[in-house]
Amino acid sequence: MALLGLGLMMAGCAANDYPTAPDAVGASGAEAPDYRIGPLDNLEIFVWRAPDLAATIPVRPDGRISTPLVDDMVAAGKTPTQLARDLEEALTPYVQDPVVTVLVEGFVGPFSQQVRVVGEAQEPTAIPYRTGMTVLDVMITVGGLTEFAAGNGAVLIRGPGADARKYALHLDDLLRDGDISANVPVLPGDIILIPESWL
Repeated sequence: MALLGLGLMMAGCAANDYPTAPDAVGASGAEAPDYRIGPLDNLEIFVWRAPDLAATIPVRPDGRISTPLVDDMVAAGKTPTQLARDLEEALTPYVQDPVVTVLVEGFVGPFSQQVRVVGEAQEPTAIPYRTGMTVLDVMITVGGLTEFAAGNGAVLIRGPGADARKYALHLDDLLRDGDISANVPVLPGDIILIPESWL
């Protein structure tokens, strides 16, 4: 907890040293990837001409699923289409030319595709990424800033480990002053750090 507090303090102090977050996903050098299934997602599985094999199932915390005739298969990290092809292959010994469709409901997604908000948000949390999501969408989901937040000292961290890039966010301008130019896209895996104001 102390380390998090120190990180947030440093983020608030150094935010002016970071470039402003790109205002377009393409400008950030990354494109939003296809949706990948995560633990606790709910899946609807349909097998054409084999209604007995249809199932509505959750992905277990270990990332696997079990369906009729398929005891244990990894689902997490795959796109719905990839999982459908894997299920078709597993069902081939039992069904002639199986055609499988996988639909995702109750989206959670893998951790690597969630957007995390830490610090002085009303409800800091991890949010499943949705295509086209912006900082404003994220802040609405977490209930906005606390009264102690230094919103213009917020930092967006994008990318893994040592390759992560940091961008300044102007959340006070966006949320308290209505400056829509401060609204920028987010990408899967982004982390938003909101420091506490020291004034």
